[in-house]
Amino acid sequence: MREINWGDFEKVDLRVGTILEVEDFPEARNPAYKLKIDFGEEMGIKKSSAQIVDLYSKEDLKGKQVLCVVNFPPRQIGPFMSEVLTTGLIQKNGKVVLAIPDSEVDNGLKLV
Repeated sequence: MREINWGDFEKVDLRVGTILEVEDFPEARNPAYKLKIDFGEEMGIKKSSAQIVDLYSKEDLKGKQVLCVVNFPPRQIGPFMSEVLTTGLIQKNGKVVLAIPDSEVDNGLKLV
């Protein structure tokens, strides 16, 4: 394991947002969804591509709160511009379980 210092951790801006829309992303190399996520008044709505189709249906995701890295530069994924990184835990079988708060919180709250 590579250690980091507190200053390194402070550079990562992890925020909670609520998924508003979920669309299939057939152009993606690996099965994925296109998400629109509401991060509240300060940040607004951001887009994300997420490879979570194995464990989550579109219906499961709508309204779910997720934890995202919001300060990476946008990344072009095929024809889609992903603005935030939706976080999750990769299981041994390669399936991703979302990192989510265990209680509803205000959109835009920062992980500290």
